Amino acid sequence: MVIRCLRICILLLLFCNVHSSVKGSDSCVHKDYGNGGTVCVCNSQFCDEVGPIPPLESAKYILYSSSKIGDRLTRTGGEFNRNNYSRNRIRIAVDRKCAYQTILGFGGAFTDSAGINIMSLSDSVQNLLIRSYFSQDGIEYGMGRVPIGGSDFSTHTYTYDDVAGDVMLSHFNLSEEDFNYKIPLIKMAMRMSQKEIKLIGTAWTAPPWMKTNNDFSGFGFLKYEFFQVWADYMIRFLNEYKENGLKFWGITTGNEPINGIIPINRFNSMGWTPRDQREWISKNLGPSMAASQHNNTKLILLDDQRFMLPWWVNIVMSDANAERYIDGIGVHWYWDNLVPASALDATHYAHPKKFILATEASIGDKPWDFQKVLLGSWSRGEQYMKDIVEDLQHWVVGWIDWNLALNPRGGPNWAKNYVDSPIIVNATGDEFYKQPMFYAIGHFSKFIPEGSVRIGLNITEGEHYLNGVAFQRPDGGITVVIYNPKDSSAAVSITDDRYGDVNLEFQPRSFHTLVYM
Repeated sequence: MVIRCLRICILLLLFCNVHSSVKGSDSCVHKDYGNGGTVCVCNSQFCDEVGPIPPLESAKYILYSSSKIGDRLTRTGGEFNRNNYSRNRIRIAVDRKCAYQTILGFGGAFTDSAGINIMSLSDSVQNLLIRSYFSQDGIEYGMGRVPIGGSDFSTHTYTYDDVAGDVMLSHFNLSEEDFNYKIPLIKMAMRMSQKEIKLIGTAWTAPPWMKTNNDFSGFGFLKYEFFQVWADYMIRFLNEYKENGLKFWGITTGNEPINGIIPINRFNSMGWTPRDQREWISKNLGPSMAASQHNNTKLILLDDQRFMLPWWVNIVMSDANAERYIDGIGVHWYWDNLVPASALDATHYAHPKKFILATEASIGDKPWDFQKVLLGSWSRGEQYMKDIVEDLQHWVVGWIDWNLALNPRGGPNWAKNYVDSPIIVNATGDEFYKQPMFYAIGHFSKFIPEGSVRIGLNITEGEHYLNGVAFQRPDGGITVVIYNPKDSSAAVSITDDRYGDVNLEFQPRSFHTLVYM
């Protein structure tokens, strides 16, 4: 009887320990869908967390690693040592003397679809999802893009004033989507965050009655007689959100103006020529913003593809009056493989006082992407890692992903323009899945706070297949992000003249962030 009781007690203890370790676990619970990697499953019982960065000590480092074989922002640490460099290692040297751009931040978009998916979860799991993105236990997003009205990632087409001919905007109203999804989620994120979340508003289209084609999409432009009404509409949006307790850090001149020129475009869009956009900024939007209570709100030009750099920007900036109202340039990533990153350099050198911000990215958008959502795809995480590194190496000051969360189909999307997302929501299971893309962004957003300055990073000795960037943080610390794209391990030596060397082994197909004071 005593032995039987002991066995029962041991089993109970084991059960309690397992249950406790799962519920409070900070490590990934992997699930493999056969797409070349795994997702991390989060539900009311468990969800992985990164945790706050521990205090940094002189000459000591903390290393966070993610890999195809299973690490997800796994933390280790150690010390720098003098005369520890080995010649058979790839040398990665940090150069504090070289300074480049100052970082604004990283984030994602509060779309209608993201809101619908997140709100489909129980309250506790909703909190875990927002916590994963915005809290110190998560990857600490600091920026949020917000559609002004509807986008393709809505369940229907709409703007805030669809009453034809309402030039006084007397029928202007925020939508149910704003009150049910966008505003509540933004406020939840702000409560979770230890820092300011910079909101950026972007309109996909003006009301159809203001456009040449009288439609939400397709080949159509803003009519000249409504240039000022459209500027007033933008101001009205900012006013309405401020009345609801939300202030915008920036707005863009409109999402992807090239889409309103391409006849085959099938979702919300409005075309501009750079000359018309220049006139609208110079004579309407710029003066209206300057005269409003939002005169400190940043104005971001373009909000479209890299292949439009620098020529579109140069045409708009050729008018000194338009140029003085513009604070930065927004770029999307969708066709980056067609245009070299030197286009970013050319834009920076032509307009060095204007920041360049990556304002949208997602995978699965191409017609040949027959499976829009690939749960667990490590290669899609690598695509994000590669692009963020490249952008940061070429003067970009931050990187904003598209939808915060989508369903397993990659929607909802009224135009069936489905794509993938760093977090996929399984509403029927009351759980969500963190994709490798989530961790790729986290290797930057968590460890490169606003105000960090990119510094030199030289990779020498041996094969030059590694890629990365380095930053000096506002607290004086250093962040180094390295990507190993090879199917083999990499022996590296990271060198800082102040402390010496760190010898590390980087797993195949892996991301690494080293932080130290």
